[in-house]
Amino acid sequence: MAVRNIFKLGALEAPKTAFLLCDIQETFRPHVKHFGEVVKVANKMLQAAKAFQIPVYISEQYPKGLGHTTKDINVSDAALVYEKTKFSMVTPELQEKLKNDVPDLKAVVLFGIEAHVCIEQTVIDLLNEDIAVHVLADGVSSRSLMDRGLALQRLQSIGCFITTSENVLFKLLRDKNHPSFKVVSKLNKEPTVDTLGFDRAKL
Repeated sequence: MAVRNIFKLGALEAPKTAFLLCDIQETFRPHVKHFGEVVKVANKMLQAAKAFQIPVYISEQYPKGLGHTTKDINVSDAALVYEKTKFSMVTPELQEKLKNDVPDLKAVVLFGIEAHVCIEQTVIDLLNEDIAVHVLADGVSSRSLMDRGLALQRLQSIGCFITTSENVLFKLLRDKNHPSFKVVSKLNKEPTVDTLGFDRAKL
């Protein structure tokens, strides 16, 4: 099978991958279901990004009015933290940075909030650019579980990979002999919480 096709099947390679963290702002904590779990997954992915040397791009939706990324997430190592007013993370600023940082970009791993708005619109824009997208079911949420579940269902139907943080990290490892195996295994020692609504989405 040609290498160019493996990403369409869900394969991941660190040098051809970027992590996108969408709008995990403290303002949303009281309103978004499982906000704390989304934060935990985000922190896991940020730690893994260091091990794999994968750049992380963090968006903040209208921070002047909605505040910045929660302090529970350390954004200091991000390749880019940027403001946006459009719902999709795909802005000219992000596109330009991705071209420079990951010139052979094939896949994006996406997590954050809200699943049915900013996550979904980001997926549509990325798929339109022929980039494979992996959305972390344990790393996204919405104010309502119905919106979250239906969003995951829609995303899968349009060609997005609905997956988990653990699945993605072991795909990046591929081999027990990978130098980051111990780090990643430690990050996955405890499985993420099985948030309500995912099974009911009937993916």
